[in-house]
Amino acid sequence: MPRKVTKKLQRTIKPDRKYQSVLVQRLINKSMLDGKKLGSERMVYTALEQAAKTLKSEEPLEVFERALKNISPNFEVKSRRVGGANYQIPFPVQGHRQLHYAFTWLVQSARARNGMPYEKRLALEIVDAYNETGAAYKKKEDTHKMAEANRAFAHFART
Repeated sequence: MPRKVTKKLQRTIKPDRKYQSVLVQRLINKSMLDGKKLGSERMVYTALEQAAKTLKSEEPLEVFERALKNISPNFEVKSRRVGGANYQIPFPVQGHRQLHYAFTWLVQSARARNGMPYEKRLALEIVDAYNETGAAYKKKEDTHKMAEANRAFAHFART
């Protein structure tokens, strides 16, 4: 199996039922536990509606897309061994990986919150990402700071 995921190897994901959005479907898939897709779907739809209501917005999909854009990283660091030393080398993040990181951080941050149902935690995390605060946004900022701090090693990157 090749190391790089080519277009041929990527699965095509069908849009969700309610919003006809592939992004919402990917969030449903990321949120799913133990193969319970209907439960995950119900929780994600509730969370999107709660987030839009909290922000006094008409469109839950627009709120979600802006929140995703705010937490998608532009740079990441990868370890590379050069002459007996390991360097953290900054690389730009490709489009599908940006979304992968954004979904992963969003779901992890929502699950890390305590004391309320998952729908409410996810809704609060979406609102925080929309407002550029919260754990998922902090994770993006930390990634960018790490890349900025190691910018001196960018010349080690292979093209």
